[in-house]
Amino acid sequence: MWRDGVVRGLGRAWDGAVELDVEIRGGAPSGASAGTPATPSGGPTETLTTPSGAPAEALTTPSGAPAEAPAPLGAGSRVRALAYPELVGVPAPGDRVTLTTAALARGLGTGGYAMVVALPDRLPADPPPAPGHLVKARYTPLQTMLLGADEQESAHHEVLRDADDLGGMPVVVADLHSALPAVVAGLRTVSPALRVAYVMTDGGALPAWFSRTLAALREAGWLAGSVTVGQAFGGDLEAVSLHSGLLAARLVLGADVAIVAQGPGNLGTGTRWGFSGTVCGDAVNAIATLGGAPVASLRVSGADPRDRHRGVSHHSLTAYGRVALAAADVVVPRFDAGTDLEAALPPGLTERVRAQAATLAAPDGRHRLVEVSTAGLADGLAAAPVRLSTMGRGLDEDPAAFLAAGVAGVHAARLARPAHAQASHAR
Repeated sequence: MWRDGVVRGLGRAWDGAVELDVEIRGGAPSGASAGTPATPSGGPTETLTTPSGAPAEALTTPSGAPAEAPAPLGAGSRVRALAYPELVGVPAPGDRVTLTTAALARGLGTGGYAMVVALPDRLPADPPPAPGHLVKARYTPLQTMLLGADEQESAHHEVLRDADDLGGMPVVVADLHSALPAVVAGLRTVSPALRVAYVMTDGGALPAWFSRTLAALREAGWLAGSVTVGQAFGGDLEAVSLHSGLLAARLVLGADVAIVAQGPGNLGTGTRWGFSGTVCGDAVNAIATLGGAPVASLRVSGADPRDRHRGVSHHSLTAYGRVALAAADVVVPRFDAGTDLEAALPPGLTERVRAQAATLAAPDGRHRLVEVSTAGLADGLAAAPVRLSTMGRGLDEDPAAFLAAGVAGVHAARLARPAHAQASHAR
C-alpha cells in the first residue's frame, strides 16, 4: 500500500533513523480495503519487533493472533513514519513524502510505522565518489551500495583475505533481537571490560538503523561495534557473509566475544520450519567451522500464551537440534538466585526447561549442556541502558526470557580470552 503525505512534525531520532508525524494526502485507490488478516488460515504466527525490541516479535499481533484489518489510511489521517536519512535524505516539516503503509494498515508488529520511501520534491544529492561495491537489499527500490570490510577496496581486505580462524572466540547465538541487551548484561556481570561485537544477520530488519536497542548499547559503551552481514546493512562494518562478518568482528573490531542475532522483526508462521530463527543452527555451524566457541542461548519463556514457546521455545529446539551440525555449549539457566525475578517464575518452569534442553545433548543430541546460575543477573539486567522487552512483555512480566539470555552471556564471558592474546591464530 502506497500513500503520499506531508511531514507535520519530527519525533525521536537515533543513529540512522528519525520518526515523523505525517499527514496522509492521498494515494489510496477508491474503495480500497485496508487489507486482510496476516495468515490465510487465521492461524497464529510469531511477529516483527519495534526498534527497542518491543512490543512484538512477528507478522501478527503480540499474542500471535492474526491482526484485524483497520480502516483505510485515507486523506487527513495522521501516521507515525520512520525515515532513514542515509537512504532518503533528511526530512523536514513541510516535506512531501512517499510512504509504504501495508504493514501499518494491517496492524502488524512493525513498531507502528509507515516507512518513508522517498522525499520526491527534495531528493538527496548524489554521494561523492567512494570505494565500495557491495549492494545490499539487492534489486529492491532502496538497494544501497556500501564498502564491505572484506572487499578489495577495504583497508581491512588484507587482514581478512586469507583469515579463517576465530582463535577460540566465544560467540553467543540468540534467536531474538530482544535477547541482545540481556546477553551483554550477562557478559558484563563477569567482565565489564570485554570488547563485545554484535553480528546482525538478515532474518529480521535489514537496516541496523531500525534498532534503538543497538543505538543505545553503542551510546552506553556496551558494544565495541556491529557488523551487518548478508542483506543486512547499517552496521559499523559491512560483510558479505556470516563467516566474514565473524572474522571482521574478531580481527577488525578486536572483539573478545561476539553475539549473533537477527535484527528486530523475527518472522514465524506457527510451523516447525517456517521461522527466521533457523539461522541460529547455521550460525553454530559457521562458528565451529572458523574455530570459534559456539554458545547457544535458549529462547525461554514462562509467560508466552503459546505452548510451543513455553519453557524452551520450539525455535531453539529445532535450530539447535536439527539445523546445527556442530556441537555447541547450550546454556541452561539455573534459577537459584532467590531474587524477585526467580520468585516470579511459574511453578515447574525450571524442570520443564531442563527436560526440554536435555533433548539437545547426548544420547539424543550432539551438544554440551552447561547449567549456569542466575546469581547476579537481577542487578545486571536492571542496569541495561534500554528497556528489556520481548513480545510485548518486560522484565517483570517474563523474567525467564532475559535470565536465560543473560546466563549465556555469563558463560561466554568465562570462556573469553582477550583478542590480542589470540592474534597469532589469524592467518
